[in-house]
Amino acid sequence: MNRQRIWAGWIITILMALLLLMDSSMKILQVPAILEQAAKNGFSAGEMFAVGIVLLVCLVLYLIPRTSVLGAVLLTGYLGGAAEANFHAHMGAGLIAFPVIVGVFVWAGLWPREPRLAALLPWRR
Repeated sequence: MNRQRIWAGWIITILMALLLLMDSSMKILQVPAILEQAAKNGFSAGEMFAVGIVLLVCLVLYLIPRTSVLGAVLLTGYLGGAAEANFHAHMGAGLIAFPVIVGVFVWAGLWPREPRLAALLPWRR
């Protein structure tokens, strides 16, 4: 496998991991601005804490090479739920699309470093 592709995959993965770790941390640490926005969308502080823990578990699974595909699948579900929650709260198109874009980058980071994905979903030239 091409070393440059693997490095590119890890760089994308690390950038997405930092973004998702920040998101998870703000929910777990109960940052007031996050709780205020969540309350407007119908989420309690306890629910946001639980969501932060779920995100953190999914992220850890994504970062462990043996469980990275499972982690990517779970993060895709999490981010799909985030997009739906934003849609349900009548947020703007950018805030609805953002979790979807992050999900695309989650898979973009995994694809170059996970040969099982290329075998499962081969690109045609």
